[in-house]
Order: sequence, then structure tokens, then C-alpha cells
Amino acid sequence: MKRTLVALLFVAAAAQAQHWQPSDRLRIANLNDPQIAPDGKSIAVVISRANVKENRNDGDLLLIDVSSGEQRQLTYDRRDVASPRWSPDGSQIAFLANASNDKEAKRQIWILPARGGEARRITDAPRGVQQYAWNPDGSQLAFVTSDDPVPNEEKGNRSFEVGDDDFLATTAPTPSHIWLVNTSGDKARRLTSGSWSLPVAHPPGPAPSPLAWSPDGKTIAITRRDTAHGGTPNSNRIALVDVASGSVRRLTTRDLDETQPVFTPDGTHIAYWHARGSEQGSENSIWLAPASGGPGVEVTKGLDRNVYRTVWLPDGKSFITGGHDATSTALWLQPLDGPARRFNLGEVEPYFSYWIDVSVARNGTIAFTGSTPSHPRE
Repeated sequence: MKRTLVALLFVAAAAQAQHWQPSDRLRIANLNDPQIAPDGKSIAVVISRANVKENRNDGDLLLIDVSSGEQRQLTYDRRDVASPRWSPDGSQIAFLANASNDKEAKRQIWILPARGGEARRITDAPRGVQQYAWNPDGSQLAFVTSDDPVPNEEKGNRSFEVGDDDFLATTAPTPSHIWLVNTSGDKARRLTSGSWSLPVAHPPGPAPSPLAWSPDGKTIAITRRDTAHGGTPNSNRIALVDVASGSVRRLTTRDLDETQPVFTPDGTHIAYWHARGSEQGSENSIWLAPASGGPGVEVTKGLDRNVYRTVWLPDGKSFITGGHDATSTALWLQPLDGPARRFNLGEVEPYFSYWIDVSVARNGTIAFTGSTPSHPRE
């Protein structure tokens, strides 16, 4: 009896030692935004850990070899590392990080060799870079930053008109527009302007509608909003920006609820988000329109789910999308000419925040972050 009691006490003590504590969460390293190299051999990903002392999360850029799993850290002691993106030829990796470790420093674009080395800062946007995208030949990058505020003519008057914005706002929002910079970091060139605005990105979250270059590098597809005020998301409309002139034209004639444009690999069409059945307030669906203009067709009409992301496979005949499916999160392969098929991921749950983190290499290899009931994100 004594022997049995001792054994039970030992098991109970061991179980108690393994109980999850709230503080254990601070020891978990979180992986975000995995970007697979064009050749499918490496993955760049942001790994972040809790910095309890400074009350923030600190991120670094990792390079992971697909075949061996070997990891190599690419950045050290940088603030607000985010958004790694491979150059089209796979020789360089761009990312966002603060210009310095000063508290007031803004996020800028940095570029480093994929094989390792010192990163170069190529932007100096006074109000910081919200998002960016390589052009198809890798010679320049388009980025989004907000305009400088217009000073009040009355000295010392800091009042502003309150719009439908965050309740913590202390200044009037200013429009966000596109600039171009080459990889050598020469002076950036402004591409768009006006009282209208691209959706404003608020770190640490992802860009609410990433810039999308056409394969020929002549056009950038964007989401255009009437104003910079954050409380007017329904005014989103897809627009196409001519890179040579900066002129902007609409893709469709709709006035509401369009966002997230992505060119097809051949550049002939644009996929975008719009409400199912074009009914305001309905589930989100993926539509496909000719790049020349027009509303197009609802591709995910047969997939009765609220879906997000349009990540094209290299052949342009299907794309990956994702969303919630009952009590789980799922990825689907959506062909252009047939029903969607859910990927069989076993007990792995793709990570879902604003959308699902997923990227595709030119050979069709897919990288995403996911977790299981007993293991955090990998």
C-alpha cells in the first residue's frame, strides 16, 4: 500500500510540474510571414520573442534550408523587423525594420544578400514605410508612406477635425501614397498623390492590401479609398496605377467593397476580394476580372466559406485561398475551371490572423505556418 501511494504521489508531482502556466507563453517563439525562395530551396521567416523588460516583441529574420532544416539568423538587434520579400532572382532579401534603435525611429526598407552579409537601408521616408513590393525585374521597389501633415496656420493650434478614426488618434490622418526607389537607394520618386489614399497599414499587422505589380512591370494594382480616415473601409475600390505616368484608373464601376488585387501569372487578369454575390455585408469571395477592366466573375462561388488570400500557383490555372471551416482553419486549392479542394493537413492548423500566412515557389512548393493541439507554430 505504501509503495502504491508513493507511486501515485510521484505521478501527481510529475503531472503538476508539467502543467501549463500563463508565464510559459512568454517563452514561445512565434513565426510569421514565411516567404519561400523562388527556387523553393529556402524560406525567410520572422521569428519573434517576448521582451518582457521592454514590454514588446523583438523579431529577427531567419533563413531556413528546406532540405536540411538548418537555420541561419540574418538580422541582429534590429527593431520592428517585418515583411521579408525575396528579389525576383532570389539573390537578395528585402525587409522592413526601424532605421535605428531610437524610440522615434521609423520603419524603412533594408536589403541584404541572401547568402548573408550586411544589410543596406535604401529608404528614408520621414513617416516610415508601411509596405513595399519588388518590381518584376528586381531593379526597384514600390513602397507606401503617408504624406506629411499640413501645419495649422494658427501658431500653437493643434486641433483637427475628428473623423471616423481610432479613438486614440491625436492628429488628423494624412493620405498614404506610392513611391518608387531603386535598389541602390537613390532618391525616391513619388508616383501617386491626391486627397484619396491607399489603406493605412498599422504595424505590427500586415498591409491591409499589398501592392501588386503586373508581370510586365508597367502597372501596379492597388486598393484606393476616398479618404485617409480609417473608419471608411467600404469605400475600397480596385485601381490600376500606370508606373510611367502615375495615372490611375478604376478596374470596375463598383463603388464599394473591393480590395486585395493580385495579377495572374500571365498578367491578363486580376483576382480581388469582393462580397459573395456582390451583396454588401455578405461573405468575402474571390473574383477574377480582365486586367483591361470589368467586374469579372466570382471564382469561389461554389466554396461556401468566408475566404481570404489569393496565392497563385505558377501555371496560373489555380490559386490557394484560406479561411475558417467549422471549428478549424483550412487551405483550399481553387481551380479556375472546377470546385475547390481542401488540403489534407492532418491535425496541422494553418496560422490565421488577418489572413493565412502562405507563399508559393516557382516549382509549386508551398510554405505556411501552422500549429497542432500539442505544438506551437512551426
